[in-house]
Amino acid sequence: MMRIYPPHAYGEAPRANCYWPTTVDAEANPPARGTLTADVAIIGAGFTGLSAALHLAQDGADVIVLEAHDVGWGASGRNGGFCCLGGSAASDKALARQFGEDARREFRMTEPQAVKLAEDLITRHDMQVDRHSDGETVMAHTPAAYAGFDKRAQDIERDYGVTPTLTPKDALAQNGMSGSFHGALTTPIGFSLNPMKYVQGLATAARAAGVRISGRSPVQRIEQGRSFTLTTAEARIQARRLIVATNGYSSDDLPDWMKGRYLPTQSNVLVTRPMTGDELAAQGWTTRQACFDDRFFLHYFRLMPDNRMLFGMRDGLFSAPWADARMDHNIRQHFDTMFPAWRDVDAPHRWHGLLSLARDLTPYVGPIDTMPGAFTALSYHGNGVAMATYAGALLADLAQDRTPGNTYPRIMQSPPKRWPLGRFRRAWFWPVYAAMWATGA
Repeated sequence: MMRIYPPHAYGEAPRANCYWPTTVDAEANPPARGTLTADVAIIGAGFTGLSAALHLAQDGADVIVLEAHDVGWGASGRNGGFCCLGGSAASDKALARQFGEDARREFRMTEPQAVKLAEDLITRHDMQVDRHSDGETVMAHTPAAYAGFDKRAQDIERDYGVTPTLTPKDALAQNGMSGSFHGALTTPIGFSLNPMKYVQGLATAARAAGVRISGRSPVQRIEQGRSFTLTTAEARIQARRLIVATNGYSSDDLPDWMKGRYLPTQSNVLVTRPMTGDELAAQGWTTRQACFDDRFFLHYFRLMPDNRMLFGMRDGLFSAPWADARMDHNIRQHFDTMFPAWRDVDAPHRWHGLLSLARDLTPYVGPIDTMPGAFTALSYHGNGVAMATYAGALLADLAQDRTPGNTYPRIMQSPPKRWPLGRFRRAWFWPVYAAMWATGA
């Protein structure tokens, strides 16, 4: 495999202390063995791959999912659990400039559809995902930031057809929010969940529909003749159609089309022990809203149903034991600064994972044009719970050579351009990260 991080990033160490696996009794998925056939082979057992598998199987397709580790091992099982608007990191101006205003609005209206699709799957398959939070709240870290929330609220109402709630600084405390912020804006779309319970729920539903899921089956080679032949250590799988759903954990040569079209970067999360009512009151944070701040390197955080606090941040273009230790130190420092009353509260769970950025900061769902019959979806820019689920549903239709039943926005049909510097493309972001950290943005 040709991956752009050292092997450490793709091993067990970055997720060793992840909280989510401790909350489930996951069903083991045996490796693929022997000579197998399928209508569709899917590489990757995360939100994208399992959503695609479930939708395909419900249409009667014979599907096999091949996962290098096991269900939810990658970003789908170690993210912050925000099922919310998002998928693109591009501004409205950038989207309108590059694709046109109609395409921008079409994409914005797709975001709540993605949330609704995930919500419907959870309800239909009775997934117990520890759901909480009524929408999502952005916190202003400066007075200037809050001053811009009026315009932000107008944009939200225009694009999503909902009315957000503005909370000024002097009303934060009565809403269970720490007074260190300068105001809040809540959009009533989305919710929080346990992402490992959700991805395992997708796997359970897919198996019930007839999908075969093979864990510990990393694909070593892809060949294309009249059909696709995928080789693993113990199996050869032939399939009429192929879906690559590996996102930030992709390899530049599986297939070669992937080379340079995604940029993995790291997100880091900590989870505290359960806190008492007195500890919550001491900090003045009792809301269970899914929150984030408005910085460039945003923080995202939420109080979970069992009174554990989850806190995440973007940080890191290096992966090694020393880099993990530095990220652990940084995230704890940021947590203590934001929530000083909890400085002595133990956070036994800290972990890291890879998300994917596209050069134009928009997600892609569509064909791999060098391999007829192969499709992929990638780059959700840290908001993949809903959008990856939605992308999987689109892929299921595309793999059956039919027009998607859900909205298929033009922005998501535009193939990602290659990042500069090839396998060294992480270096493109080093000066950006350094400048933003220096300014505290």
